[in-house]
Amino acid sequence: MKFDMAAEVREKAGKGPARQLRRSGKIPAVLYGEGECLLLTVNPETVTRALRAHAGSTALISLSITGGTAKANRTALLRDYQVDPVTGDLLHVDLFEVSMSKVIRVKVPVSVVGGMPAGVKEGGIIHHNLRELHIECLPAAIPDAIEVDASNLAIGQGIHVRELVRAEGVKVLDDGEQMVVSVAAPISDAKLEALLTSGVGVEAGKEPEVIGKGKEEGAEGAEKAAAPGEAKAGEKGEKKEAAAGAKAGEKKEAKEEKKK
Repeated sequence: MKFDMAAEVREKAGKGPARQLRRSGKIPAVLYGEGECLLLTVNPETVTRALRAHAGSTALISLSITGGTAKANRTALLRDYQVDPVTGDLLHVDLFEVSMSKVIRVKVPVSVVGGMPAGVKEGGIIHHNLRELHIECLPAAIPDAIEVDASNLAIGQGIHVRELVRAEGVKVLDDGEQMVVSVAAPISDAKLEALLTSGVGVEAGKEPEVIGKGKEEGAEGAEKAAAPGEAKAGEKGEKKEAAAGAKAGEKKEAKEEKKK
C-alpha cells in the first residue's frame, strides 16, 4: 500500500526554524537518497496514518515535492521518526528514497492468524519467538505483514522460518531453523517452587562445606606438625635419664672399691 505525501523543500535548518514549522502545523523531514540529503517540510497527519497502518517499516510513501530544483516525484520508506515524550506529537521524520526496480531489504512484522491454537485450549502457552522477519524483495512486493497460521499447533509444536508460506518474489533472510511461533507446556507451581528452592539450597550449602573442610585440614596439619616435636622431646628425656643412671652406678662402684 502506498501513501501520497506532499512535501516542500526547505532551506533553513536548526532548532529555531523547526519550532516555527511545528507552530504552523508542519514538521521537518529529511529525504536520504543516492548521494544527496534533501531538507523537506511535510504534514504530520500523513506520516501518522502510515505509522498506524504499517508500523512505519513497510509503508511506501509517494512524495510530491515542490520548491527548489529537486526531482518532483520520489518513492520512499519511513526510516525513522521522533516524537515528543510528553504529548506524543511527531517532531521529525527521516525518509529513505528507493527505486522501484531495485531489490531492497526491510523488516516486516509477523502476524499470527487462525485463532487460538489447539495447544493453548489444552492449557499450553503460546510463544511469539520472532516478532519481525528480515526480507529481501522489490519495493512493490513488500507485504504489510507475514501471516503465520498457528491454529493447529499442539503442545510442544511450533513453526520454523523454513516452514513459512511466503509470497512470490519475497526472500526471507532469517535462519530457517529459527522458531517463529510455538506452544509450550505450562510449568506447575510445584515444579517452579522446586526449581527455585533447589537452586537456593545448593548455593547455601557450598560455603559451609568449604569452611568446615578448611578447619579440619588445619587441625590435622597442626597435629602432624606437633608430632615430630613430641617425639624429639621424648628422645631427649630418655637420654638424660640413661646418663644419670650411668653416673650413679659409677659412684657406687667407686665407694665399694675404697672399702675393700
